[in-house]
Amino acid sequence: MTAPGFHLAMYNFGLHVASYDAPEVQGFLRREPLNFAAAEKAAGFIGRSGYLGEPGPDSWGVQVFPRFILGSGHDSGPSSLSIWQDIESLMAFSYAGVHAEALKNARAWNTKNHWPPLVLWWLEAGRLPDWEKGAKKLEWLYDNGPGPEAFTFKQPYGPDGDPTPIDRSRVKTLVEANAAGQRDLLAQLASIPV
Repeated sequence: MTAPGFHLAMYNFGLHVASYDAPEVQGFLRREPLNFAAAEKAAGFIGRSGYLGEPGPDSWGVQVFPRFILGSGHDSGPSSLSIWQDIESLMAFSYAGVHAEALKNARAWNTKNHWPPLVLWWLEAGRLPDWEKGAKKLEWLYDNGPGPEAFTFKQPYGPDGDPTPIDRSRVKTLVEANAAGQRDLLAQLASIPV
């Protein structure tokens, strides 16, 4: 559902099964640049935050993490913050191609968590969310369940605050449109161990 004047923000957060330099998570780290490249080629992608001190896009504020990190033994966790044209664009990217391959293998790298893996919310076109907003939205979703303020693919809301269906035929069309731009990235994945 394209919503003129609004864009969809997405924040995700998890924890790895080991530290970033451990062999257990190298498959994730080797795939990360391919996932970012696939997102940038995807229909409906608007932008993503980078990470302070790392090459790539500017960071949208200081990276903070939701309260779920407390007591984990980690001082950071895999997370991303991005903006999309609409929910169908994000879904087409998330569940097909390069990113779908990463999701299929996520259990090898990430802990099973009691909080939702991601949160979605609408914001006015032209505005950027920051890391703190993403962390707070994920906490809000965990505390209150899906609603107009923060939701998931399973229970989406429109910018008007009403529950909204996902146009599955449009998702399929976008998956097909994205496929050509990911062929080279998928070929690279074939040589990267999990």
